[in-house]
Amino acid sequence: MAEKDTVEQDPNAEANAEKLRNELANMSGTQRAAVLMLLLGEQQAADIIRYLNPKEVQALGASMVSVADLSQEAVNAVLDEFVATIKRQTSLGLGTTDYVEKVLKRALGDDKAASVLGRITPGHGSKGLEILSWMDARSIADMIQGEHPQVVAIILSVLEHEVAADVLNFLPAESRAEIIQRVASLETVQPSAMEELEAIMKKQFSTNSTSKSSSFGGVKAAAKIMNMTKTELEASVMSGLSALDPELMQKIQDNMFTFENLTGVDNKGIQVLMRNVEPDLMMSALKGANEEVKEKFLGNMSERARGMFKDDMEAKGPMRLTDVEEAQKTIMRIARKLSDAGDLVLGGGADYV
Repeated sequence: MAEKDTVEQDPNAEANAEKLRNELANMSGTQRAAVLMLLLGEQQAADIIRYLNPKEVQALGASMVSVADLSQEAVNAVLDEFVATIKRQTSLGLGTTDYVEKVLKRALGDDKAASVLGRITPGHGSKGLEILSWMDARSIADMIQGEHPQVVAIILSVLEHEVAADVLNFLPAESRAEIIQRVASLETVQPSAMEELEAIMKKQFSTNSTSKSSSFGGVKAAAKIMNMTKTELEASVMSGLSALDPELMQKIQDNMFTFENLTGVDNKGIQVLMRNVEPDLMMSALKGANEEVKEKFLGNMSERARGMFKDDMEAKGPMRLTDVEEAQKTIMRIARKLSDAGDLVLGGGADYV
C-alpha cells in the first residue's frame, strides 16, 4: 500500500494570519508609503522627498519612525500591494498636463484657467508663496506684521491652516479680528495686491502669476484657521469680528468644526482618534461634552474599559471650563491632522460631507 502524503498543519497559522490582518488594518496610507521609503536606498528616498511639501515631509518622517517595529510579514504584504498597484497603472496620465491646461483655457478663458491650474498642478503656483511653506510661524509673523491687513490676509490664506493659526497668534492683538474678516471676505486677489506681495517676498513669481487674478481665502478658509487657534485667541478674535461684522462672524462660526461635530464621525474613525489621544486628555474633553458626544466615545470602548474610564473621569473632579475647552480644541487639531492624512473622515459642519 502506497504511503499517503501528509502535510503538517501549522497550529499557529490562523493566529498569525489574524495578527497580520490586524497589523495591516491599523496602518495608514502614509505608513505604507513610509515602508516603501525605508526599503529604498538613502539616495532614492532623498530624491523622492525633494518633491514633497513640508506637511508631507513631516507626516512621512513621523511614519518612517513609527513603522520601525513592523513585522517582516507586514512589510512583505505592503510591498506586494505596491507591486500589484503598479501593475494596474496605465500610461493614460502621461503628458496630460498640457492637455488639461488647453481644455481649461478653452472652457474658462485664460484668467479663470490660470486660477484653477494654480491649485491643481505643480509648477503653476507662486514660487514666492511656496517659500512660506518652509518658514516657521514666528518668522512669517515678523516679516508681515507691519504690512497692510489685506496682504496679511492673503498670506494667511495660502498657508496650512494650523500654521496660519500660529502666525495669527504672533500678530498684534488689535489687528487679528480685521485680518480674519479680510480672509473670510477674500475671493480673488488682483494683480496690484499680488505685486505688493511680490515686493514683500522679494522673490519672482512664475511667468503668469502677476497677470492673473488668483483665488484665495473665503469663509471656509477663515473657519479652518480659527479651528486651529487656541480657545482664548479664538474667543478674542471672534469677539472683535462680531463688532466689525456680526453676519460674517456667524458665517465663519457655522463653518467651524466643533467637538460636538464628532458625533458625525463613524465608529472606525472614532476608534482611530481614540488611539491617537491620551486618555487623560480625552477625560478632560468629555467632562464638558454633551451626552451624545460622551456616548459616541464610550460606545466604542469595551465594557471593562468603559467602566474604568468613567471611574477615572469621575476621580478627576471639577475642572475649569477653559481647561475643558482647550482639551477639546487639542483633540480637534489631532482629528484634523488624521483627516488630512486620510486616517478618518470628519463629519458634520458646513465644510464636511
